[in-house]
Amino acid sequence: MQGILARGKKIILEPQSSVLSGAFIIMSMVIVSQLLGVVRQRVLLSFFSPGDYALFLAAFRLPDLVFEVLAYGAFSSAFIPVFTKQLKKEDHDAWDTAGRVVNIGVLLFLPVALLFVLFARPLYSIIAPGFNDLQTTNIASLARILFVAQGIFIVSYVITGVLESSRRFFVPALAPLVYNIGIILGTVLLTPYIGLLAPAVGVLIGALGHLLVQLPLSYQLGFRFIGKFRPNASVKLVGKLAAPRVLELSILQILKTAELTFASVMSVAAYTYLSLANSLQVVPITLFGVSLAKAALPALTREVDDAAAFKKIFLSTLYQMMFFIIPLTTILIVLRIPIVRLVYGTNIFDWSATVTTGLVLSAFAIGIPIQAALTLISRAYYALHDTKTPVKFAIIDVFLTIAIQIVCVFVLQLPVWSLALANSLAGFIQITLLYYFLSRKLHDGSFISLTPILKSLIGGLTSGFVMYTILKTFDRAAWVKRLSFINSIDALKNLNFEHFVLDTRYTMNLIILAIMTSLIGMIVYVVTLWLLRSTELSMVWNLMKNRPFKKIEKESEPITTSQTE
Repeated sequence: MQGILARGKKIILEPQSSVLSGAFIIMSMVIVSQLLGVVRQRVLLSFFSPGDYALFLAAFRLPDLVFEVLAYGAFSSAFIPVFTKQLKKEDHDAWDTAGRVVNIGVLLFLPVALLFVLFARPLYSIIAPGFNDLQTTNIASLARILFVAQGIFIVSYVITGVLESSRRFFVPALAPLVYNIGIILGTVLLTPYIGLLAPAVGVLIGALGHLLVQLPLSYQLGFRFIGKFRPNASVKLVGKLAAPRVLELSILQILKTAELTFASVMSVAAYTYLSLANSLQVVPITLFGVSLAKAALPALTREVDDAAAFKKIFLSTLYQMMFFIIPLTTILIVLRIPIVRLVYGTNIFDWSATVTTGLVLSAFAIGIPIQAALTLISRAYYALHDTKTPVKFAIIDVFLTIAIQIVCVFVLQLPVWSLALANSLAGFIQITLLYYFLSRKLHDGSFISLTPILKSLIGGLTSGFVMYTILKTFDRAAWVKRLSFINSIDALKNLNFEHFVLDTRYTMNLIILAIMTSLIGMIVYVVTLWLLRSTELSMVWNLMKNRPFKKIEKESEPITTSQTE
């Protein structure tokens, strides 16, 4: 027991000594945090209808806009490198910079937040015109509470940067769990008394927890609140480094605000369906898009002077990314209804809401391979020391998406899934342009072979057809509602389907069918790629056969921070 306690204390208080140990802690906590996030959404959907939940989500729009533009851009891209470099030289200057950043961040946030709080109702009536007067008033009341929470996050995110710069990863990774728990507790305990204000109060409780759980360790390391507000040279450097990221986030906020505007015009609940589907489509992008792109960046950076080696690393990473992403995309499209029902289904979140969210998820899923590839191609530009081109095309993508959404909503009058489809279509144009200019930058015009990606697409389509057939064969609802194509086959019309189908009105039957269908689909995908002699499949097989993780564990790399970081 003493050994376990000592090990736990070491993980919490001492710096992680290797990249592997730090990455393991972060990945483990991210997985737990995402699971808890699903629980949080399920709890909220158990207490509030999709229409009421949409009001809560809409209330986040202005607080998120102010926080991400004024604070998150600086913390995500600039504060940690500057603070880390100072920490290596002289502790006092580093802690002084951290204290000044807290003060200046709060000082910038307060007047802007106050203006938004005072004019919340007229502002929301403009950006969410589809809601009636009472709904707009409720949204404004929720937003005022959420602005207080975002002010707390200004301080808390600086503390997170301090701890991560000091190689203490466990406590910052724990903070989002505390935040989610705060929302869950606020919703469960307070909803009977204050209704929709309960989850907003829960956000405030969670934000306080996010800060308080990190404060003791940061104080132990040397952080202090100070009374200095004048920016020193280091704070000015943070602002300079953050400027491109702040611009990009500002433009992105325009798109997010436009989506709220268009969704509110469609229906009260449309914004809920859009947000829930987006939460699901982000998972494969994060797991296999962002992770592979981050891993490729150092290798791409090392080969910027060797065009052939650069191309090889870029293409091999892209092919591997598509190898993993395409089957997951297929599962999301084919099994969209079971997935949505299992993750979000409650007595209030009914069949109509499930079907609508499933359609939105399918429209998003079409663009998942594109969004994943964008994370890689952007980093290829970063490796070539070109940060302007990805930002420029990201801005073009935002306005192109909004233009397509306007056509879908006001000209074609399509439902909410069209907003997701617009994202996918604009993303395709964005990555095509980025690839074209990247190929020109590498001097020979075109360097990509589509064959490996086509093999993955063929495998995805084949497995998708098989999964769809299995789903429509073994789901009782498909027979009862005559949704299955099998009903049209004369030889099978007299078949007694009750003997072999599953009644998916029951959760366990739905889980069994979803798992069975997914596993068979994955087997078909692997077999198809094996028949097509996929290089990516061979690489994955060799990787598993050689069991490289033991070798990595023995040769764990110490965490060091370079001057360039």
